[in-house]
Amino acid sequence: MRWDAAAHRLIDIVGAVACLLVLVVPMLAVGLIIRLSSSGPALFRQQRVGRDRSTFTFYKFRTMRCDGADTAHRMLIERELAGESVEVDGSFKLSGDTRITRVGHWLRKSSIDELPQLFNVLSGQMSLVGPRPCLLWEADLFPPAFQARFSVRPGITGLWQVSGRSRLGTLEMLMLDVEYVRRRGVVHDLKILLMTIPSMLRGGGAR
Repeated sequence: MRWDAAAHRLIDIVGAVACLLVLVVPMLAVGLIIRLSSSGPALFRQQRVGRDRSTFTFYKFRTMRCDGADTAHRMLIERELAGESVEVDGSFKLSGDTRITRVGHWLRKSSIDELPQLFNVLSGQMSLVGPRPCLLWEADLFPPAFQARFSVRPGITGLWQVSGRSRLGTLEMLMLDVEYVRRRGVVHDLKILLMTIPSMLRGGGAR
């Protein structure tokens, strides 16, 4: 178990450093495009829930207007977890979200908005592979049966991302999180990382 944890951390560090060395110039260009296309910072910072339900500052490229409220998104998740059908056009994400900028739509579709999380990986708050880091109020809504998802570091990619993303509902995402924790291992993580590349190129169900 100790070897497995050390191997996971080594993969995270080597992978994050390699990605940042290759992507630093494109990331700077993306940040400039965001600043020029809409008012506000290039980076979006938010408190998320990590391993053992600890909180940390999560980074991604900003894809929304700064004055947008998350009330509609919160209501959508509450309705879904209460058993109500919220699927629209094959997606469980908020339909017609006016908070998202034009550049933001492209960043989400390509998953480029996730790249700043490489710094979260280097700091040990996240892993390259794992459950998605959820919001504090989302963690409070998740049923007790899915608490195992908080026993590992959250990841930039994971089973949810390579299985359909917004085409899957929250409960399906949570079931995939628990399955990931059950099957977690170095080989399994490497398979997910390899599956992530074609998923990103296809758009992977992102909205």
